[in-house]
Amino acid sequence: MRAKKAILGLGANLGDAESSLRRALECINSLCKTELLRVSGFYATEAVEVNEPQPPYINCVAEIETSLSPNALLGACLGIESALGRVRTGYKSPRTVDIDLLIYENFTSDSEELTLPHPRMMHRAFVLVPLSELFPDGTALGVEFGGRLGEVAGQKIELYSK
Repeated sequence: MRAKKAILGLGANLGDAESSLRRALECINSLCKTELLRVSGFYATEAVEVNEPQPPYINCVAEIETSLSPNALLGACLGIESALGRVRTGYKSPRTVDIDLLIYENFTSDSEELTLPHPRMMHRAFVLVPLSELFPDGTALGVEFGGRLGEVAGQKIELYSK
């Protein structure tokens, strides 16, 4: 398989979240047939769409190039989450690290296992703001998102670190 580009969204809100994200990025870069190309700054956000109070999140997006298939990449990301201590205690529960496959070059999917582009990315400032840092023209790998930034303007987000 020819190498393709993909966009990953990463977030964490338990323990040393920044350190967890940096470790996850190292693990992604060490995946077979995968290279980390660019990473946005890290952004602090409040947990969204949750019923119970949670610590703030640290989020970023990363552009990679990989020869892994979308499903293999998703599996590898889930393995990294597990290796870094993620325990799934419920939907939208706090987490040591979360890695979402947001966009995979020239690929769409609407299966139970994998929906691409990510179905909720256009509604989340913690995805769109760091994505716009990497893709200031508002288009990432053929997916237009720039017009959606105004819709998430009310969501609190601030640069945490570069």
